[in-house]
Amino acid sequence: MNFEKYYLLDTNILLEDARNIFKLSDSTKNLIILSETVLDEIDSKKSGYDEINFQAREFARILENSEILSSNKYEDFKIIRLKLINQDETILDIISKDEYTINSKNISLNILNDRKILEVAKFAQIYYNKDIKFVSMDIMARTRAISLDIKSVALHGKDSDKFDFDFIKNIDINFEDLEDLENQDIINFDKEYKVSDFSYCLKVKHSDQIILASIQNNRIKILDEEEVRNQIITPLNKEQLFFSNAIINHFYNVLIVEAKAGSGKTLLALSGALKLVKQKHFQKIIYIRNSIESLDKGEDVGYLPGLEEKFRIYNHPLMDSLEYIIRTEHKRRRSKRDDISYTPLEDSEVSSRVEQMISNYGIETMWVGEMRGRTLSNSFIIIDEAQNMSNKTMQMVLSRVDSSCKVVILGSNKQIDNFYVNKYTNALTTLLKSTQNENNLVNIFAIKLEKVLRGPITEWAENIFSK
Repeated sequence: MNFEKYYLLDTNILLEDARNIFKLSDSTKNLIILSETVLDEIDSKKSGYDEINFQAREFARILENSEILSSNKYEDFKIIRLKLINQDETILDIISKDEYTINSKNISLNILNDRKILEVAKFAQIYYNKDIKFVSMDIMARTRAISLDIKSVALHGKDSDKFDFDFIKNIDINFEDLEDLENQDIINFDKEYKVSDFSYCLKVKHSDQIILASIQNNRIKILDEEEVRNQIITPLNKEQLFFSNAIINHFYNVLIVEAKAGSGKTLLALSGALKLVKQKHFQKIIYIRNSIESLDKGEDVGYLPGLEEKFRIYNHPLMDSLEYIIRTEHKRRRSKRDDISYTPLEDSEVSSRVEQMISNYGIETMWVGEMRGRTLSNSFIIIDEAQNMSNKTMQMVLSRVDSSCKVVILGSNKQIDNFYVNKYTNALTTLLKSTQNENNLVNIFAIKLEKVLRGPITEWAENIFSK
């Protein structure tokens, strides 16, 4: 058979999404090659409830639905050709070897496996007499491949670099337009309006006045800044005002936020959620965060023993935000009273009030591994660290949510810790890119929070390490 391209896949490509094998096959135009080491690594991941475990089992199901076309030996290697029975009958070659050149002494398992996979890649170039492209999410493995004269590519999403996610637009308006501005068609003021222009700064010509507005069904809705600021955590800049307005605005039911560390995204989401639950628009707040942490290859919180140990690590961002809200609320109340001087709360009192707030507002945490089969109703849902979720994970989480919920999705593409995704393929980027297109199913709002408000140290670190 003649193929246009020859792809040898790293394990992480299939654990990101098992069906990547079909995408890369491209209707059998391309040959897919796997080292037996990849099969071993996938087999070791089949047990568990994390995303990679589900993908490992999905790939096993794909292999079950296949037939052997041929089996050959060349030098010390064995090549088994399979036809995967999908819509396009993908062709897959699995290459194995009894004894690899690499010596396992004093080499960690993940490096040893990478070397075995690349030994197969080197052999494949000779066997097929073609350029083999090694596809991996791991920059170290790709770099090692290049050093062996093996072409290497990452898995990028389609049209990955064509959208810059700029959701706030600045335009000028005339003073005489102010009186009838509310509910006007945005096209009357901006002929180049796009569906991804969710927020506008309308500068009045020949003055310093700026009107902040959101766009709903192509209509201008002026922000009620006093109402937006009336919550525990006060928005401090126009981006935060737009975000907070969308949180408390019942028009929007899905919010997508790309934000720097320390920009206040989680605090503002929680503050708005508390306000809406207090007003009885929702019964509870559900906080969902992917379990992937900044650990070594293939490890995540799901592998830690015991639920208590898992969730102590898992819930740190939520608990930190709740503690900050408690301290902020206490300080604000004391500042309004002349008869009582302000004294900070003791840590024990903060912990007690946090537990009371969790009870009063029905705050729950969920791990993505426990969500299959669930239905979430009448809830304000915060999905944090979306940059560490694969598309499959996000699809599964969002498919649990019914129409009585509001969903706020938070993330930062500068803080990707998941070994199995990158800035092109993660769920946050997929959702951000989706805002380019019209949809009639949900009312979406998206924004970038680029101003660091946590403090000068965070801003300084962001400035020097993001260059």
